Amino acid sequence: MAHRSVRPSRLPGPLSTRPLTREPAWPAGPVAISTGTVELQRDRDDPRSVTVVVNGVPSSSLHLDDPARLDFEYMQQMAVFVAHAAPPATALSVVHLGAAGCAFARHVHATRPGSRQTAIELDPTLAELVRAWFSLPRSPALRIRAGDAREVLRLLPDASADVVVRDVFAGDRTPSHVTTRQFLHDVARVLRPGGLYLANCADRPPLAQARSEVATALAVMADVALVAEPGQLRGRRYGNLVIAGITRGSSPGAEALLGRADVARELRSLPVPAHVVHGTELVAFAATAPVLEDPSPPAETVRP
Repeated sequence: MAHRSVRPSRLPGPLSTRPLTREPAWPAGPVAISTGTVELQRDRDDPRSVTVVVNGVPSSSLHLDDPARLDFEYMQQMAVFVAHAAPPATALSVVHLGAAGCAFARHVHATRPGSRQTAIELDPTLAELVRAWFSLPRSPALRIRAGDAREVLRLLPDASADVVVRDVFAGDRTPSHVTTRQFLHDVARVLRPGGLYLANCADRPPLAQARSEVATALAVMADVALVAEPGQLRGRRYGNLVIAGITRGSSPGAEALLGRADVARELRSLPVPAHVVHGTELVAFAATAPVLEDPSPPAETVRP
């Protein structure tokens, strides 16, 4: 789920995904998928830009001629962290929990050639359609696996990914089973030491969900940061916040990523400036928010 589009952001890097030179055969209205409907909406000012709307919610924005371009603000914020996670053009192993149109995976493929990515999409019909509609990297550059994000995550090998991106939504909320401490332990298992976790958290004032997700990440990760627009932090509106975490067992240099001045400066320089909450400021933000836990299994009934 994503909020409004803004002036596009394109981080520098080689383009390894060819733009579409022909007009794709897109449907004129909503199309039935396994979990509801999907619709493609063209940008009136730029017909080569399209938004993927799943069950009425804008879920991806892609430009046919520029795979590195990102229109959603939270994706621009995530891209800043990925850009600094390794030297420029270094190939990464990335797992995307939630795929929709695979806009962020397309961006990574364009800016970091040779990367190996896995996108997990709950709806198998949607996964097939976006392959047909867009110029997505082929396997093994990008594998799209159908299934529940957490269930498929459990099957991934230990220390097999550099980055895990969580962008899973049911309507306008994140399903609770991909927010808990147990879920984050599995994310940390899949990530290599110093690996980067990025989560899209949509919340409204007083940001109770974001505070608990931060408290949960602080309980699992070596370092955590929160990125949001200043107005969101002041409780003025609903919107998307980005939670970033670094796994334990990493080098001090890797852990320092989230608090670096150049990263904060780039986030402030985005089309919609964003603020990084880190360190003692982040601990104060989480305050007494509860750590999110999986539900306890029902107690067994002992028969006399």
